[in-house]
Amino acid sequence: MTRGRRSAIPEWQAARLVAAHDETATARTLVFDIPGWPGHLAGQHVDVRVTAPDGYTASREYSIASGEVDAPPPDLPAMPDSGVNVELSVEELDDGEVSPYLVRGLEVGDHLEVRGPVGGYFVWQPSQTEPVQLIAGGSGVVPLMSMLRTHAAAGHPSPMRLLYSVRGPQFAFYAEELQRIAAASGGAVTVDYVYTRTAPAGADRSVGRLTLEELSTLALPASASPTTYLCGPNSFVESVSQWLLALGHPAECIFTERFGGA
Repeated sequence: MTRGRRSAIPEWQAARLVAAHDETATARTLVFDIPGWPGHLAGQHVDVRVTAPDGYTASREYSIASGEVDAPPPDLPAMPDSGVNVELSVEELDDGEVSPYLVRGLEVGDHLEVRGPVGGYFVWQPSQTEPVQLIAGGSGVVPLMSMLRTHAAAGHPSPMRLLYSVRGPQFAFYAEELQRIAAASGGAVTVDYVYTRTAPAGADRSVGRLTLEELSTLALPASASPTTYLCGPNSFVESVSQWLLALGHPAECIFTERFGGA
């Protein structure tokens, strides 16, 4: 498979918050207007930098939640006061330096700095025709949501399945939109949840972590030759990637992104 890449903004650039809403009690989706944005692929991320009143700066990487955006045609004139809306969804970390401000402090109309898009490995493009298995742990669903949105916008016929491990329904990102995407896909998109701590009433599965046996029944089998995108905490990604290999999935068809924390 050919991996993709978009030309990145090489320097830090101002981005203005134009909309925001809570995803969960501890997570927030932020929509930024970024003039000169070069476009991005589903699965890429950005560097975000914030500056305190005393001049102290801190930066972190955040996955892009919005679907693939093409670069503007080169023959169009520059529009310095109007950019492209780029959506991020941020989970607040107890010991975080940047996430508490993004979740609880940043207000519509405020500016921060971004650089990107970054990454050409963990991406999905509509030109791919093979079945796709998405596996998310917690906020690891964010770049996978970009893939699902891109898939939906393209009216893509190939199967794309999401297996989402999350503490409980109140912690799930994008729940209503995921339901709409699956319902409108004609069966191409399916979404399965694994609740690790609390489950909704009537759930057909008791709470607990994902197991190898469940993965073998909920995920596309190796015989379907899927490409798998796996994103979540370190320990989750490490376990699931090893299980996928044990189930016969080739290593070159498993793409992973991970972040710190248990």
